[in-house]
Amino acid sequence: MQVNEAVSRRIHQLCKERGLTQYQLSMKSGVPQSTLSTICGCTFPSVKLRIIYEICEGLEIGLGDFFDSPLFDRENLTD
Repeated sequence: MQVNEAVSRRIHQLCKERGLTQYQLSMKSGVPQSTLSTICGCTFPSVKLRIIYEICEGLEIGLGDFFDSPLFDRENLTD
């Protein structure tokens, strides 16, 4: 899978674990709902680290926690 798909899946996982909707994450993180929708729909070729950081702030986790998932293992990612 590509990195943008891994990011999308990770956001879905973390929201599900916390019982959050995209709208609630948007409110907590300050990332516009439309941006989250674009990221989660994989219609964005890449995501700025700053946006991932803001999402992490809304989820109350660090960047390390976000990327600490098998989704981001080298063997699972393609160019």
